[in-house]
Amino acid sequence: MFQLGKSIVSEEIIENDFVCNLNACKGACCIDGDAGAPLEEEETEIMVDIYSKVKPYLRPEGVAVIEDQGAFVKGEDGEWETPLIEGSECAYVIFDEKNIAKCGIEEAYNNGDIDWKKPVSCHLYPIRIREYTELTAVNYHKWHICDPACALGEELKLPIYKFVKEALIRKFGESWYKELEEVAEEHLKS
Repeated sequence: MFQLGKSIVSEEIIENDFVCNLNACKGACCIDGDAGAPLEEEETEIMVDIYSKVKPYLRPEGVAVIEDQGAFVKGEDGEWETPLIEGSECAYVIFDEKNIAKCGIEEAYNNGDIDWKKPVSCHLYPIRIREYTELTAVNYHKWHICDPACALGEELKLPIYKFVKEALIRKFGESWYKELEEVAEEHLKS
């Protein structure tokens, strides 16, 4: 671990390679698991504000869950998250013609209907953020369903921190990311 400003960053995001391989995993991270996508406090209001524009992209079962439970819910850990359909897939999941899970929020963004891409936790994946009183932990979340992404990342020689560059800048800013690049360069030399 190393410290960047008020964050503690795992070396794993520098040392491990990763590139999502949706053709292999079919977007399993959005449909497997026992909790919704983590949401930051300020994102909860955004979820409510964009819902009417995102709703036309969603599947009926997703709309039903959101209209029953709300645009976001409090998870078992006490944190905000997206609601789930039958305790499994994210209520905002849609499927393309190849049956690959995609994000209805991101589809609305890609089509220019909203100006917010998706929750930052989704954008950052496989990096997970944990907020503590004084520091923010930046860690690599290893999950077997992402083995194809690790293999593709290794083949393309793309470290995690470069794969999620846009999301890291979105979360921490340009100067933080530049500092991360410098640390990564030094770390890989040693």
